[in-house]
Amino acid sequence: MAKDTFYITTPIYYPSGHWTIGTCYTTVVCDAMARFYRMAGKDVFFLTGTDEHGQKIEGKAKEKGVTPKQFIDPIVDELKGIWSMLDISYDRFIRTTDPDHVATVQKIFKKLYEQGDIYKSEYEGFYCTPCESFWTETQLNGGKCPDCGREVHLEKEESYFFRLSKYADRILKLYEDNPEFLQPKSRMNEMINNFIKPGLQDLCVSRTSIKWGIPVDFDDKHVVYVWIDALSNYISALGYGSEDDSLYKKFWPANLHMTGKEIIRFHAIIWPAILMALGEPLPEKVYGHGWLLVGGDKLSKSKTENVNTELTDPKDIVERYGKDSLRYFLLREIPFGSDGVYTNEAFLTRLNSDLSNDLGNLVSRTTAMVNQYFGGKLPRYTQIEQLDEQLVAMTDGLYAAVEGAVKEINVPKALGEIFKLVGRANKYIDETMPWVLGKDPSAKGRLSTVMYVLTEVIRNASTMLLPFIPSSAQKILDCLPEYSQVKDFSKVGFGVIEDGATVIKSAPVFPRIDIKKDLADIAAMMHARHEQALNAQKGAEKADKKTEPQKSEQITIDEFMKTELRVALVEDCVKVEKSKKLLKLSLDLGYEKRTVVSGIADYYKPEELVGRKVCLVANLKPAKLCGIESQGMILCSDDGDKVNLVAPAPDAKVGSRIR
Repeated sequence: MAKDTFYITTPIYYPSGHWTIGTCYTTVVCDAMARFYRMAGKDVFFLTGTDEHGQKIEGKAKEKGVTPKQFIDPIVDELKGIWSMLDISYDRFIRTTDPDHVATVQKIFKKLYEQGDIYKSEYEGFYCTPCESFWTETQLNGGKCPDCGREVHLEKEESYFFRLSKYADRILKLYEDNPEFLQPKSRMNEMINNFIKPGLQDLCVSRTSIKWGIPVDFDDKHVVYVWIDALSNYISALGYGSEDDSLYKKFWPANLHMTGKEIIRFHAIIWPAILMALGEPLPEKVYGHGWLLVGGDKLSKSKTENVNTELTDPKDIVERYGKDSLRYFLLREIPFGSDGVYTNEAFLTRLNSDLSNDLGNLVSRTTAMVNQYFGGKLPRYTQIEQLDEQLVAMTDGLYAAVEGAVKEINVPKALGEIFKLVGRANKYIDETMPWVLGKDPSAKGRLSTVMYVLTEVIRNASTMLLPFIPSSAQKILDCLPEYSQVKDFSKVGFGVIEDGATVIKSAPVFPRIDIKKDLADIAAMMHARHEQALNAQKGAEKADKKTEPQKSEQITIDEFMKTELRVALVEDCVKVEKSKKLLKLSLDLGYEKRTVVSGIADYYKPEELVGRKVCLVANLKPAKLCGIESQGMILCSDDGDKVNLVAPAPDAKVGSRIR
């Protein structure tokens, strides 16, 4: 590449609070590329972050009774925790609530307004709240949002507009002059045919109906609409427009904006147009990758009893199988640019076939044999024979092959090149049969060459794997202590290891998985969680019902007047011997004495009731409870957790009727 710097970005993530392996996909790929270019000698800046403004967050915060910032802070912290767990080596995590970003966006908005690229008008159009996107009627798909397929609603409000239509011809020329600008090529055709040729509409870039956003500093009724805000992060993170713009001068234009295909329009049309209006250079490349489909669907549904048994939470996968297992699957399994599918079975199968059977087996066998035959001190090879030459050539050519794939933004291919070498080395073991050579004293020289070739394969392969599965690759390199401190690719190639180098026998780096057992264990765990969630939901529904007034059959006033309610005084109260819940109350109504049995022993002690006035249903037909005739019923309120006596006024006359 022409310059010695490399600037790579992920899209900034909306803090939904539901982080999945799909969220991890783009960031893991960008991290692998950032790590690769650092080791290749580039000065790298890797940016990721969160997009924190807009109507959705404002609404959700209101539902929770907190401020939008209070709502999103713990969600953002959780995302940062996931990136730490996966060894994501970003240089900055930007939040669109960061003060420096806010200041830059306001400067950009004002500059575009003052030069006439932004103007005030009134907007009436269809708005998709989940996507935070405006659409014309012709852009709708069956009356719904063309991006997410959900309902839209008509909105009308005063807004500022960006003259996107002004830049249509320049964007077309950008595509024509730079056919590699937007990748894969199918995305470019989509932009031209679906958006540019039908006619670009000017873009609504402010809102008055929401307050959670960056204020337009010269018109405080308006906040900056999400896409001007979000897209500007790519230059605000570098200090564009600030007193210290040294990072911007050093790293801009970006080498690569990596983004999902669902938001490619904003990065391939709107963002270039904004940069053109600002008079700033355009990024070298925008790449719109496909989706990671879980179980075959973008949103996974369960295959058995409506239970999703696929592991979609990255924390679950890392806890069970390690961070590099998830990194490797995301980088290796998914054909870049196309949609990929995650299933538990595909994940476990890939781990066993590549990491356990191929790489793990090669490292385990080789390091064990060096220790068995040479006491852990690797002798220098004696003579390279014809059988060795292919493996030596592949080792020497490994860096160029991987670098070429990375430049193509084809990470699965890059890993494929490494594992092509690993697979060939395993076959080489079967061809050379070192266990046979070890029994023949005259073959000691040949055995040393075989072990040297295999050890060099391991050193080179693990060095090239450092950007992709850094923790596991380092564990393998630690088996070669004199060569374990690797900072770059300068020693990739055959013949580096010196005579007598130490080789430590490796513990299993990737233990083999019993796929059938693990699938059953995962399914059982997910079913248990499903049951737990159902029980929690039922508990919540039950609690809600307790707070709702119970609907009962309506009665007439004449029916109600048949109930005779009287004020009574509790003269004595004792527990009913045969019951834990019943109390026997002796009541004075002034004109007569009554005995009433009441089930309130869990809530009141007998001595607490003596001397208190109560409300008595005096004309209730007597009933026997535990052999005691109860001559009426005292009134209580019941909120489900607590029962309280309904008491008349302190000065109410005993025996008086309650109306």
